[in-house]
Amino acid sequence: MKLTILHIGDIFGAAGRQALAALLPGLKASLRPDLVIANGENSAGGIGITPETAGEIFLAGVDVITTGNHVWRHREIEALLDDEPHLLRPHNYPGDAPGRGWVIARTQAGPPVGVLNLEGRVFMSQLDCPFACAEEILAGPLAQTPVIIVDFHAEATSEKAALAWRLDGRVSAVLGTHTHVPTADERILPGGTAFQSDVGMTGPHDSIIGVETEVAIQRFLTARPARFRAAEENPRLQATVVEVDAATGAALHIQRIDAPLSERPGQP
Repeated sequence: MKLTILHIGDIFGAAGRQALAALLPGLKASLRPDLVIANGENSAGGIGITPETAGEIFLAGVDVITTGNHVWRHREIEALLDDEPHLLRPHNYPGDAPGRGWVIARTQAGPPVGVLNLEGRVFMSQLDCPFACAEEILAGPLAQTPVIIVDFHAEATSEKAALAWRLDGRVSAVLGTHTHVPTADERILPGGTAFQSDVGMTGPHDSIIGVETEVAIQRFLTARPARFRAAEENPRLQATVVEVDAATGAALHIQRIDAPLSERPGQP
């Protein structure tokens, strides 16, 4: 049996939620995914996630929400992290952080899919080692789950590639998030693990990684802080779809998706 997994790139602000709600139904009709995963850590105003924006994402048709380093921006999300098993935070936060970083999700076709959320350490906070944490989960709760998708929320492409090669043949896919820029390096590694350094951003693409262009430019020109404003123009949904052998967990196909909310003259 083949499973189709759709992983949606970082949902950024109101424009990202708008694009998700408008475009996901059509993608589900055409791709018929068995499970939909989306990174929602920037869904609230472009930074953080709230119970309200998480609710919108689930209502749009997402089965599992992953996050990253901005998950703690709004304190009210902590209770939902504890209560909702399909809302994940990176597993490698230390101590008694609310929530957890993995889930075994049921699919439309029946076979379960393990989803693991990790955060990188290069150019980011010095969390627990994501490599060691992955080994812990694969040897423990996900040991009997053939199909496993890893959302690796990290800055450095080298760290993302290193984790993918380390886990090659033991997980179905390692898909990067965080940079908001999709990479053209999607491939299936020799052991059967699909990999892409970054899935991209679902949000306003007439922007600088989601932020209004003038705000971002002024920060570079002046080297001083400027008030953050999420952009709104040209919403797009970027995602990656992976087809997996349900029995072995091996990836069979990987493909990028870049869907505009509306066509404009000269827009691909």
